[in-house]
Amino acid sequence: MIKSFRNYLRKKISKLSFSDYTVFSVFAVIIGAAAGLAAVFFHKAIYFFNTLFFEQTASGLFFLGAAAVVLLPAIGMLIQAVMILISPKTAKKKGVSEVIKAVAIRGGYIPLKTTIFHFIAPVISIGSGNTVGPEGPAAQIGGGIASRLSFLAGLSDSKRRIFTAAGAGAAIAAIFNTPLGGVFFALEIVLLNDFQTPTFSALILASVTASAISRIFLGNESIFVFHIPEIGSYVNLYLFAILGILSGVISILFIRYSSSVEHLFREKILKGKVPQWLVMVIVGLLVGISGYFYKEIFGIGYSAINEMLAGSIAWNVVLVLFVLKFILVPLILHSGGFGGLFAPSLFIGASFGYLFAVAVNSILGVNIDTTTFVLVAMGAMLGGINTIPISAILIIFEMSKEYSFILPLMLAVIISTTLVQIILKGSVHIKHLEDQGYRISEGRETNLLKSILVSDVELSNIELIPEQTPLPQLIAKLMQSPNHTFYTIDSSKNITGKITETELRPIITEYDNLKDVIVGKDIANPNVVFVHKDDDLDYVFNLFGKWDLEQIPVVDSVDKTKVYGAITRQEVISIYNRESLKINLANGLSRELKTIIPTTSAKIATGYSISEQAVPSSFVGKSLAELKIRNRYGLEILMIKQHKDFFADDRSEPEIITPDPNYKLKATDTIVIFGNDKKIEEFKQNVT
Repeated sequence: MIKSFRNYLRKKISKLSFSDYTVFSVFAVIIGAAAGLAAVFFHKAIYFFNTLFFEQTASGLFFLGAAAVVLLPAIGMLIQAVMILISPKTAKKKGVSEVIKAVAIRGGYIPLKTTIFHFIAPVISIGSGNTVGPEGPAAQIGGGIASRLSFLAGLSDSKRRIFTAAGAGAAIAAIFNTPLGGVFFALEIVLLNDFQTPTFSALILASVTASAISRIFLGNESIFVFHIPEIGSYVNLYLFAILGILSGVISILFIRYSSSVEHLFREKILKGKVPQWLVMVIVGLLVGISGYFYKEIFGIGYSAINEMLAGSIAWNVVLVLFVLKFILVPLILHSGGFGGLFAPSLFIGASFGYLFAVAVNSILGVNIDTTTFVLVAMGAMLGGINTIPISAILIIFEMSKEYSFILPLMLAVIISTTLVQIILKGSVHIKHLEDQGYRISEGRETNLLKSILVSDVELSNIELIPEQTPLPQLIAKLMQSPNHTFYTIDSSKNITGKITETELRPIITEYDNLKDVIVGKDIANPNVVFVHKDDDLDYVFNLFGKWDLEQIPVVDSVDKTKVYGAITRQEVISIYNRESLKINLANGLSRELKTIIPTTSAKIATGYSISEQAVPSSFVGKSLAELKIRNRYGLEILMIKQHKDFFADDRSEPEIITPDPNYKLKATDTIVIFGNDKKIEEFKQNVT
């Protein structure tokens, strides 16, 4: 069905004789319109669920009176917890970082069910009063819609990457009604500052279209309402510089606090016996209790920001709101709740800017305009917490439509963001990806080990000994064995600990006194790390670094008594070096290979060649992970050639791409393989 639609679309477009650029531009507009409509629907859905919770549900809890609002965020968190239980893998793919990964390593592909899940979950979260923002989820939804449309149109990975990023930026443009802000959001975050002219064109067209759609359905009014700010004398610019410094410090504190909360939940609370749903409900109750006393804390918080802009709210209330927002947002997001950080960043910035202006007026005995400081601090905090200086400046500028305070805004945002980047040594989004084990280089994921599983590696022998092995036998085995690590097993054959020279060394001096007393179980270190055959080497390599290990036992994922062997650090490093060499070889020869016609080979060394092959019909539609070419045929795929025109027409010059295990081969692709001459010849003759 989808294939027929693609063919029909290509035929119709080819008849119109449009240039690639024209088709590219039209598709960017379509992406922008779709992302804009999705953002509008998302906005309406939040409003609907907010009404459902705070009017219908609250009235159903009439016997609780005004205290009914305490339960609403907890109910929302409970619903989200159920969604996580139903679809845990999809639930983990949340946030803008997933869009970044999709663009960087998955050819811009975002599964439809991921988009749907992350539409529903944030709507429930925000609608029930949890104090998070809609912008991050909106970007994920926009990127998901664009990815799906690109997939339906049969676009190449390179095109789909561009349009997925454009869809994410377009959704931000629609939410804030800031087209330029959407463009630079996609450039600074999703594309990690990977600037290219065709990309920029798509981002502009998509964001402008999405913003126009937003204005049609949601109106042309700004989210924030305020009088034109008064800057006063530019001699006072030093105050905005101080505001930028303090905003940077608060941004750093927020990021560090958020990381600590994430670690606490991930490594301690959620790893223990406390069920996640209970943790989420408790966090929801904290939000509900806070909202009972300070209703401004519920939901996105734009109305409270408008009160700060108007100066119609007491400073002590703003101080409490600042503290509550600062504390609650990471608790919600890292316990399992869904939502974004943009709106909380703006809220924290507005609160701090208001408090800063009040403090300056009180200390210096002046009467400066609080609105200006609220707006500038919003930009400084948005830029600092998310490390997006240009996007922050443009979003605040476009929302205010006022040029007069652009200099203080730029000054504070640049100072705040620079301070954060100096302390964190880079972008917060890149740091987040690096914490997950990704290494970003020139805007592309270059982690070579993710495509190789433990099952692909030749494992080393492992020494297993009974827990009750006496000390003399233990030392004798250690002296005779080439292995330097033993693993103790209980009567059920489960590994219970490990023994190395580190464990034996302290008792050698007391050997005569302990030889008849100590057994293996007494000295074994119980902290044993395991991996399974379906784990990738990137995960394994991170474990080596985290726990300072030289080898890790490989056990069955179901039957823990089934031990396959051990994987060593040295073996993983050797594989990494081999894969690096393979990629460097592929990149170095990519231009020369463009001249090789299908089924011919180029000699590399005695007995080894590189050969370019049309994709066998039996391979079409299958992923590289499914095909297991390395295991089955003893050959390496160095690269894949895709066609570069808009709809992947056979006539175009091919594009060289690096193999990805999830990439599904197309009939129009060609593969470049490397290996022994005999194996290449066997492959040609036997695979059809």
